[in-house]
Amino acid sequence: MRFDFTSEQLEFRDAVRELFARECPPARVRAAWDRPADAPLTVWPHLAKMGVVGMTAPERWGGLGLGPLDLVLVLEESGRAALPEPLLETTAVGIPLLDEVAADGFKDRWLGAAAAGRAVVTVGLGGAFVVDAARAHLLLLARGDELHAVEREQVRLVAEPSVDGSRKLARVDWHPSAATLLSSGPRTKAAVAAAFDRGAVAAAAQLVGVARQLIDATVAYVKVRTQFGRPIGSFQAVKHRLADALVAVELARPCVYRGAYALAHGEPDREVHASTAKAYASQAALTAARAALQCHGAIGYSYEYDLHLWMKRAWALAAAWGDAAWHRARIATAVLDGDDAAPGKPGDPHG
Repeated sequence: MRFDFTSEQLEFRDAVRELFARECPPARVRAAWDRPADAPLTVWPHLAKMGVVGMTAPERWGGLGLGPLDLVLVLEESGRAALPEPLLETTAVGIPLLDEVAADGFKDRWLGAAAAGRAVVTVGLGGAFVVDAARAHLLLLARGDELHAVEREQVRLVAEPSVDGSRKLARVDWHPSAATLLSSGPRTKAAVAAAFDRGAVAAAAQLVGVARQLIDATVAYVKVRTQFGRPIGSFQAVKHRLADALVAVELARPCVYRGAYALAHGEPDREVHASTAKAYASQAALTAARAALQCHGAIGYSYEYDLHLWMKRAWALAAAWGDAAWHRARIATAVLDGDDAAPGKPGDPHG
């Protein structure tokens, strides 16, 4: 089994990192907190032009035809930048789910538009809230063994608060019907389960990026913040705190890559690897956020300081798509009792 990324994957990651540095600075993330939920996406056109949005769409519909292993590095960079746009929901989950269950006529209408960035697709796979529903053109909503495709104009949205103000959440009021039914039956149920695992691994990848940014920002801070005539980064307690956070992140990262590999190759124990990735990444991000806050001292609590943008993204994503405790229980159930006894999805996989 080979886990090394190709030179093309690494080069694409570096290009995406440069794009985020240019088009998604902290000021843009901060501005997203105060923008209305239906405000136009600002980074999205650049991501679409680069081919990022359509990475998982088949070439027939204008995408790159790539999979989770190609996308995982890009998602990690989106976490590092705290991208306030639905790359996870559209590219990691929505487009592959549409491709798996929709008829060709429906794909003709939506996949090309989504891959080109003209249509935003978001998902509600059983949770109470949907991310970026107000800016989505199409919502994929699961109910039992059915998957419904509902256009934004067909639903009523009730805005819900989020710990991360740049992740716009809404409760969706809608009525399933024959007109909205996209697919049903055991095959659909399996496709939705796979989509949930893709969402969990995607959130884990973003959490690794968030955690790494928290650590990097804190290391830079403790090098210049002085106390008793010395940089506080020279104190053993600070070193240990940041070392613990870095160890947690470096342990989580290969678990995330392994989860993406399992998804890409359709491994039968995909769920275990997806849950391992999410459990480790959630815990690592929370550890990094705690270390960053403590090492920054009182300034870490300040809304005016950019640190809170990443801390709150870590808190939100750690709970989204199942928190660490839920995924650990899922792993234990699968290992001890077999996959058929795995627990149901968490009450709100979007956090």
